[in-house]
Amino acid sequence: MSDEEARQSGGSSQAGAVTVSDVQELMRRKEEIEAQIKANYDMLESQKGIGMNEPLVDCEGYPRSDVDLYQVRTARHNIICLQNDHKAVMKQVEEALHQLHARDKEKQARDMAEAHKEAMSRKLGQSESQGPPQAFAKVNSISPGSPASIAGLQADDEIVEFGSVNTQNFQSLHNIGSVVQHSEGKPLNVTVIRRGEKHQLRLVPTRWAGKGLLGCNIIPLQR
Repeated sequence: MSDEEARQSGGSSQAGAVTVSDVQELMRRKEEIEAQIKANYDMLESQKGIGMNEPLVDCEGYPRSDVDLYQVRTARHNIICLQNDHKAVMKQVEEALHQLHARDKEKQARDMAEAHKEAMSRKLGQSESQGPPQAFAKVNSISPGSPASIAGLQADDEIVEFGSVNTQNFQSLHNIGSVVQHSEGKPLNVTVIRRGEKHQLRLVPTRWAGKGLLGCNIIPLQR
């Protein structure tokens, strides 16, 4: 392809991009044509309402003398030409509106795709920034046969959730003690990290042969 052909190709693609102002110009042209058609019909009406199809000769075949034949012929010719122009403009308006609508749908689809991509990226970033759950306490020791041992707790388990207590609201071991006292005989969800893996357990604080309701020693972790 020569440079000249490339320029022409680029120019034609730019020319094909319809804008709102293009549609407005077409609508202005349409209204202008309609006004001209009306003016020509008004002229025919002023010639004794002769219209588009009435004969221009009298009953004897002579040109009518009661109308301006030149003006009537000119008006009829103008109306036919203007009606053809009107059809052409209406087709251009329809095509332009179709292009604008299609482009709006494409833009909407792109915007939705970008918004979804941004949301997923933000969600991924939050997940990465949060990282694995942080433990706030550690099981120091377990008494054999205790409720904690029966639940599956092991020494060195790092606690990230103990009932309603978690990393965000943990302040001291009194938080865990309060949950235990109010949950005697009721199952508690306990989440621990054991050798890098997360485990979810069900612990039921219960009176047993040993001391307390759990039978384990829990210590807070430094944060």
